[in-house]
Amino acid sequence: MILGLDISTSITGATLLDKDGNTLLCQAWDTRNKNHFKNIYQKADHVSTELGILDHEFRHQIKSIFIEQSLQSFRSGFSSAQTLSTLSRFNGIISWICYERFKIDPEMIAASTARKLCGIKIQRGEKAKQKVLDFVLDNVEGFEVEYTKAGNPKPGSYDRADSWVVATAGLEVWKQKNSTS
Repeated sequence: MILGLDISTSITGATLLDKDGNTLLCQAWDTRNKNHFKNIYQKADHVSTELGILDHEFRHQIKSIFIEQSLQSFRSGFSSAQTLSTLSRFNGIISWICYERFKIDPEMIAASTARKLCGIKIQRGEKAKQKVLDFVLDNVEGFEVEYTKAGNPKPGSYDRADSWVVATAGLEVWKQKNSTS
């Protein structure tokens, strides 16, 4: 099985795929401050608990873990240095928790690489999150999204979709590494 994580300090997406690419689990773990998480350590503890549940349910079946690489540079109109630093720290904490719990070295994969491996093309000016969500809705059986009264996807929808892309791309990387050609 392949575990794909889209780590964020607000909502972490997690997808588990079998070796044939079937989705066994696709969840969003909410660690927003409104849920009384005061710092990244409490958030990490919550994610650790969720990973523990996966470990218990799928004991010794997870063979690889792929994590969306955190942003490495500034882009005008996007995250500040402090936000990038916090996200990078959180990503590192969760990566370590994965290693400790599963005894697997998590592999980082860039969002653009993951999308490319899944066949998702983002044109200049298009909203990547929405394109990914639309792709997953169109291509993944059983993937459903709830919407707000305003017609927007409820929180966690984009994170679940992103984690599916990371897991699916990870499965392709895993297959390439383990092919007997």
